[in-house]
Amino acid sequence: MLPDMATPVFPQAIIARKRDGFVLTQEEIADFVRGVTNGEWADYQASALLMAVYLRGMTPAETSCLTDAMMRSGAIADLSSVPGIKVDKHSTGGVGDKVSLILAPLVAACGTPVPMISGRGLGHTGGTLDKLESIPGFRVDLPLAAYTAQIRRIGVAMIGQTAEIAPADRRLYALRDVTATVESIPLICASIMSKKLAEGIDALVLDVTFGRGAFMKEKSRAKELAAAMVAIGRAMEKPTRALLTSMDQPLGRTVGDAVEVIESIEALKGRGPADVMEVTFALGVQMLQLGKAASSCTEARARLEKAIADGSALAKFRELIAAQGGDPAVIDDYTRLPHAPLVRELTSPAAGCVTDVDPMAVARAALLLGAGRANVSAAVDHAVGITGLVKIGETVPHGGRLCTIHANDGTLLTAALKLLEPAFAVGRDPVEPPVLIDELIE
Repeated sequence: MLPDMATPVFPQAIIARKRDGFVLTQEEIADFVRGVTNGEWADYQASALLMAVYLRGMTPAETSCLTDAMMRSGAIADLSSVPGIKVDKHSTGGVGDKVSLILAPLVAACGTPVPMISGRGLGHTGGTLDKLESIPGFRVDLPLAAYTAQIRRIGVAMIGQTAEIAPADRRLYALRDVTATVESIPLICASIMSKKLAEGIDALVLDVTFGRGAFMKEKSRAKELAAAMVAIGRAMEKPTRALLTSMDQPLGRTVGDAVEVIESIEALKGRGPADVMEVTFALGVQMLQLGKAASSCTEARARLEKAIADGSALAKFRELIAAQGGDPAVIDDYTRLPHAPLVRELTSPAAGCVTDVDPMAVARAALLLGAGRANVSAAVDHAVGITGLVKIGETVPHGGRLCTIHANDGTLLTAALKLLEPAFAVGRDPVEPPVLIDELIE
């Protein structure tokens, strides 16, 4: 008699069940992720299931199972040797969002370890890794052992996704990009949370943006995404909180790579734009509370402000740069960063109050200049970008500067200028700037 064998589960059977609206079992989801990771599932089969998920959705339990399976498709960092509660932050992205560069060393300077694995820019959103790599010598490709040792030594590391972390996500992310399934909330949740939970964190704070410059344009969709990720964190026994933040104009006054590094350093020196610091402090307050480094919002805010004022946050960023092979002298000498030779100001045709700054037009101009990438294989020009952006609610004189363009190519500069001209609106009546921090979900 032949021994009992488990009935094989064929990909087409799992695809058909999700296509027909059934809830997938933990075993079926695990089989899918395992097959994606080891190549047993062909791209066309994985793509078919992704589309079925996009059309049929997933229950919270299915999404948690998918996240867990993707997290376990590779290594999970062991940070148990690092004292304290390890807390990370993740943003769904936007235009001019350089908060991570400020927040990671700031929170670490307050005594809460920050293990951060970030991504590269794609489309209209900039990438933390691209910005860090504009610092000469800065390495984002640390292996997990070096990442762990650095967090133990200085309390912070900022790296890219390694080959060891959630390998299933890399393949699925590429397939989602070419199968028009990127917007699926269960798939977004599993992609983000599998990587974050594999970092070895104890808690997580999410910055979920909404508005014209965000991935999620509608607040209701952003809230749905935030609530789903918080639920996954809770299911995984990792305390998770999410802030909904508005992205209806660029964050800060710069968009690019090296130019955003400069603005981040200025922020750590106590000279950051008000909107950037508002978001940074709001997220930092949540991180310190989850890390048990502060018992109240008031105490947490005071600790963050003190770390800026006494220079400890800036010193931590200097230490981080040196630890990852970068040139820490950029903190004192911005000329050591890449800079573009062609500089042109866009000026206002009328005096009045700035009533609008279209974040997508600014993002498209920066992308055209080379500051971002239209596809994953495109190169990034770290030197180019846009600086001196005016903010909604500010007044400008006739001929006053609306922004400054930094380019390496005259033709691209002219084209970017044309994109930017309609991005700004100036009116006679004063307007209030948009509210940035909308809601906390915990």
